[in-house]
Amino acid sequence: MLKEKPNKPQALSGFEHINRYWDPHIQWWAAKILPGEVYVTQNQNELICTTLGSCVSACIRDPINGIGGMNHFMLPCTGNEPSDCWQGFGNRYGNYAMETLINELMKAGADKNNFEMKVCGGGRIIQGMSDVGKQNSEFILEYAELENIKVICSDLGDIYPRKVMFFPQSGKLMIKHIHELHNDTIQHREQSYIDTIKSYDKTNQVELF
Repeated sequence: MLKEKPNKPQALSGFEHINRYWDPHIQWWAAKILPGEVYVTQNQNELICTTLGSCVSACIRDPINGIGGMNHFMLPCTGNEPSDCWQGFGNRYGNYAMETLINELMKAGADKNNFEMKVCGGGRIIQGMSDVGKQNSEFILEYAELENIKVICSDLGDIYPRKVMFFPQSGKLMIKHIHELHNDTIQHREQSYIDTIKSYDKTNQVELF
């Protein structure tokens, strides 16, 4: 039975630009994030979703205060200090994406001591390319250990893209492995981005790995 569609929840300050829509199948409001984006919510009727290839998403929530969020990053970053030439990529790097997500959660009232995290993605979907997915997967697990954030669930690696839905209030994470792609949008997006990064690296002399 279809439930009555609730009013669109108000986004927290700073997240008004994120694409949000009513999902008639799940019967929830959904915030869809793209590479480099982060979203945090404390609304009971809102989920966060994305599609991952070699990218990784960290889904973090504070179950005590009812606040959760997700990021979506395409590359780990081994640099120790911010660099002006990275500003155009920002949260597409793992360490920036994690720092942003954690800061926004705490700004919304979350307590880092309560954090629990689920992580997913990191597939090797483009054969012949360096295994960025593996590097992303290794990064997120190492980051969690260093920051003492409990990882209660992970779905990393393999060769398939993933559709991800995270329900911050309950902590439920729905993941669908995409075994057959009807188009090559994901591959083109990732290959284009990697090519852009390589070009940017040569121009600005940034060492990525």
